[in-house]
Amino acid sequence: MPRESLTSKKKRAVEVCRRMEEKYGGAESALDYYNPYTLLIAVMLSAQTTDAGVNRVTPEFFRRWPDPYALAQADPAEVGEVIRSIGFWRAKAEHAVEAAQIIVAEHGGEVPKTMAELTKLPGVGRKTANIVLNKAFHDCEGIAVDTHVFRIATRLGFTKASAPLAAEPDLLKLIPKELWPDVNEQWIHFGRETCRAQRPLCEGCMLKDICPSFGRPDRYRKKQQKKADKKEDRKKQED
Repeated sequence: MPRESLTSKKKRAVEVCRRMEEKYGGAESALDYYNPYTLLIAVMLSAQTTDAGVNRVTPEFFRRWPDPYALAQADPAEVGEVIRSIGFWRAKAEHAVEAAQIIVAEHGGEVPKTMAELTKLPGVGRKTANIVLNKAFHDCEGIAVDTHVFRIATRLGFTKASAPLAAEPDLLKLIPKELWPDVNEQWIHFGRETCRAQRPLCEGCMLKDICPSFGRPDRYRKKQQKKADKKEDRKKQED
């Protein structure tokens, strides 16, 4: 494929968003939450775990610790037992309690409303902060790039980054700010239904006419494996 100009790539990115909106407009989060606090906790727990798995543990979690004040006084070991069925439960339990303690001590029990303050909380990175700001406070400072968004962006040729966080600046340059709020949720749905990590449904894909990876889904996996191999080689050399 010929080298694509930035202008052309921007037009293609806008067209991708247009088609996503047409099919997934109004898509809601798969996580169950009902206020900024429950959203923050649910997203924190969802790292490297399925949304369905998080939704199975949060009803009991929020019954026992319905607000930051209750969670700030909780024993991390007890919290861990409640969320034991999800990945990295020990670290997540500790981070949740520590985050609640900071929210109570420094923010009057209210989930902070800025990127800087949110990312100071234990267990909260830029992706989580982006989701909380967008969904809880309707303040979109960026695009939450998870594994689905990262995979799709890579296959579409919108980023050459080796990790989701590093891919966000590339997407922000291509996608107009007014379209940022819907990217994460819509692309997640598309990634689950069509642009899957394994056996993507390229033939029936609504983006196949503008996707440089159409018909070559293994290209993405090979590219990621090559990056992983290089990283491992560097690590061995440093050791």
